[in-house]
Amino acid sequence: MNVAGVVDSFDERRGDGFIVSASGERFYFHCVSISDDTRSIEVGTHVVATRHVGHVGRDEVSDVQKPDDVSAWERATRRPSVTEA
Repeated sequence: MNVAGVVDSFDERRGDGFIVSASGERFYFHCVSISDDTRSIEVGTHVVATRHVGHVGRDEVSDVQKPDDVSAWERATRRPSVTEA
């Protein structure tokens, strides 16, 4: 399941942080999950990621992507209309 949200925190030294979704859920991620291989991301960055259950049983995200533009993020956060469902 895809999750769109904003990077809420990121610890450069530990290499991990949290993303907050549009619905307010918090998801853990590790720097190796950042898809552009930079292993760093700014707090406040809009992202799209894949939600899954991590190895310690908590909800996490992987394949953290920074959309190229705001419209890509908006498409990811858009809820389907009744006619699209």
